[in-house]
Amino acid sequence: MLVISHNTALAYRNQPIDAKQIGRELGVRYIFEGSVQRSGPQVRVNTQLIDAETDAHLWADRFDRPKGDLFVLQNEITRRIAIALNAELIAAEAARPTNNPDALDYILRGRAALYPYTPDSYVKAVRLFERALALDPGSVDAQSWLAIALVGRVFNTITVSFVAEAERGKGSPGRDRIATQPTSTGRQGSVFAADVERAKGLAEQVLAVSPRNPLAHYAKGELSRLERRCGDAIPEYEMAIMAWPNWMSPIRQMAACKFYTGSGDAVIPFFEQVIRLSPRDPSAGANYFWIGVVHLFQTRTAEAIMWLEWARNALPETAPPHYLLASAYGIAGKLDSAARELADARRLDITDRYTTIARVKANGDLNTPALHERFESVFLVGLRKAGMPEE
Repeated sequence: MLVISHNTALAYRNQPIDAKQIGRELGVRYIFEGSVQRSGPQVRVNTQLIDAETDAHLWADRFDRPKGDLFVLQNEITRRIAIALNAELIAAEAARPTNNPDALDYILRGRAALYPYTPDSYVKAVRLFERALALDPGSVDAQSWLAIALVGRVFNTITVSFVAEAERGKGSPGRDRIATQPTSTGRQGSVFAADVERAKGLAEQVLAVSPRNPLAHYAKGELSRLERRCGDAIPEYEMAIMAWPNWMSPIRQMAACKFYTGSGDAVIPFFEQVIRLSPRDPSAGANYFWIGVVHLFQTRTAEAIMWLEWARNALPETAPPHYLLASAYGIAGKLDSAARELADARRLDITDRYTTIARVKANGDLNTPALHERFESVFLVGLRKAGMPEE
């Protein structure tokens, strides 16, 4: 992104703001305006993002903090602003009408389409990234985002037949039809193999020409996590974070991998950091979900229910929060609520991976060596109380 220099921006300091005039004079599409006020030990930063073409206010926020260490304060506020602007600018660009979209337009629209991580959103995002790649076959961004979207839709357990029908505009097939498809937890040789292999090829292709590319390292981390190789995934996420410290997704996924390998409560601060730095993030529900999972596996049922309810409300069309809530409600003795969540989860889940206790054991989710004991004694116990049959 082209950002006009600090010195040029200061030329407009203490002058009435005419966004359209500044946009014309500097050739910019957006203007970010802010002010700082101090009252005793408190500092208040007011910020707003303006569309220079329309003079419309797209986003505004206020940050109130104790003055304390000004360098720490500056780092926190600038990180939060950077994260918020990233999300807002993607949404604004994706919504901007265009008669002649180019590769960047399709990449931005694809990134906006990824949320809220539903089967339909992944189908749409993959289609948009494919168009970007068709326009610019050498684009490392298009290659990387396509890899990320492909592995994301595998995580969302979308089968080949579902993708084919969705892309033809026929909607989701019935669950009975999906249940007849193999759903290998190792993914190799399954209906997901084509997406996995293509994502691997794209990530390697990017890293061959751009070895430090954070998107490609993130895609490799996702592929390793998909194949239950969290030890290999963690350094890939760390490479992405090193390059883009304001990117929340690799922080969240790194923390998830650390939880899978037995870090327990130590991972909660990572998720809390993501929430604190990006409280309005469209993927915030994933952070609530993981904190709820940690609390559930540590047998803090009341805390688990609170966080999982937030996750369910943030991601109402995503099945996992409903499954975890069903287990938590079951443990808490709220059997009507548990049965309701289990029914909602089955309605949303397009596979048979959570139809019985035997299938839950077989699919491998949350059943890593480090978590196995709590998986059996907590999660499965709650699902049984919620009414999930054994076979």
